[in-house]
Amino acid sequence: MALILRESGQGLEIFFIERSQREDDPWSGHMAFPGGRLEEVDADTRATAERETLEEVGISLAEAEHLGWLTDLQGSPRFKQNRLVVTAHVYHLNFTGSLVLDPMEVASALWFPVDRILDVSTHVDYTSSVSGTMKFPGVEVGEPGRHVVWGLTYRFLEIFMETVGDPMPERSISGSPPESWKT
Repeated sequence: MALILRESGQGLEIFFIERSQREDDPWSGHMAFPGGRLEEVDADTRATAERETLEEVGISLAEAEHLGWLTDLQGSPRFKQNRLVVTAHVYHLNFTGSLVLDPMEVASALWFPVDRILDVSTHVDYTSSVSGTMKFPGVEVGEPGRHVVWGLTYRFLEIFMETVGDPMPERSISGSPPESWKT
């Protein structure tokens, strides 16, 4: 996946997508970073992030500054058939063009100010439709209740913010997921 940064009039912004609703996708409708599965045409996970970003939203990362590999995280054990290792690469680019969303993959996309990620007013408890009553930490990056970053994307965001020296506020929520879900 590609964690993409750009400078704007609002300062440094980060790019998120809202995944399209699909019955065959357990992450339908979730907020995420662009990305997808490694294919034979990809030399490595960086090539996958760049190819998928171009396919999903029309942003070419060919001229972007590749800031580096962020980390690998393993997907939730809830989806044993989909227990994937997800790799994140970080990019910085000057992007002012139009997005070209693939409607099969992406319902919407938005840029969000990085400094607002640290604003506690954007932090919410998110109840996943899959988990029932279990609450997860989340960050609202757009329409309240709809554009909430949580789960694996939240964890990548948390690691990124720690890496740049601006850790996200610590929160205590009820019904936290088991420790095994956090790794």
